Amino acid sequence: MKYAAAWASIACEVLETPYPYGAAHASTGPDDVDATPDRLHPAFHGSYDWHSSAHMQWSLVRLLTLAPDQVGRRPIDVLDRRLTPDAIAAESVYLRERPAYERPYGWAWAAMLVAAARKTQWAEAVAPLGDVIADLVLAWLPKQAYPVRHGVHLNSAFALALLHEAYGDLGRADVVDAIEARALQWFGADTAYDTRFEPSGTDFLSPALTEAELMRRVLPADEFASWLPNFLPGLGKEAHLHLLDVPITDDSGDGQLAHLSGLALSRAWQLRTIAPALPDVADVLRAGADRQIQAVLPTVTDGDFMSTHWLVSFALLADQA
Repeated sequence: MKYAAAWASIACEVLETPYPYGAAHASTGPDDVDATPDRLHPAFHGSYDWHSSAHMQWSLVRLLTLAPDQVGRRPIDVLDRRLTPDAIAAESVYLRERPAYERPYGWAWAAMLVAAARKTQWAEAVAPLGDVIADLVLAWLPKQAYPVRHGVHLNSAFALALLHEAYGDLGRADVVDAIEARALQWFGADTAYDTRFEPSGTDFLSPALTEAELMRRVLPADEFASWLPNFLPGLGKEAHLHLLDVPITDDSGDGQLAHLSGLALSRAWQLRTIAPALPDVADVLRAGADRQIQAVLPTVTDGDFMSTHWLVSFALLADQA
């Protein structure tokens, strides 16, 4: 794997960078004000915030699985210090006490970490976290009347796609079935999606492509091949061509503008996964994906911390699509 060593190195580096850290901790009283990262979140500190810490640890587990000979011992040491029974128990209690915390983006990435670790030495330690998130998802979905369709963390389709994958791997048919039912209710009848106003100024997801990627997972292949051209008519031909272009990116250290580098990578991942459903333009979609990956690859490892603390995960999604 071409970038395994470099990606593992930067993931370890940012996970071991304690500050800056955005705790997003809502204090419940005067005795609940200690937001010291490793005290508040013994597993998911470093890497700027809870969800980034979770998905950069997912990245390390994936890299250890894909290219163990290239990444060395350091990722194992980092994960050994964090993915302990006590640390995961503390994180699980925190989530149960705050059932809206990191919903749904952080939940999705933490579930992906649990699923990726299921055949590793950390499987037993992280399993309770997967159970907590499953309970939270099953309680949340019936109450969420409408999907969130924008291009940042609260996007419903992105979270459902990752949760569907994670709980499929974990053998939780109840969670998978609930996700599929909600996805079909929310998105199954969507047609002629208007992408003229993508991207928004701080997007790291394309709302259109993210929805398509979710529906690829929940629909049978033949049904998806019919759904997709109705949802994005002309994709790869006369319409939606801006989704194949490299977005204007920024690596000044502005965390919100840095999202646009992630947009290039998430678009690339999604263009690659949906391309087989549109064989007439599959090569065009893949070429668009390749352009976007190549444009932001240097930022993944050599950019400002506000880029490097999270981009490896999205680069992995694109690379493995």
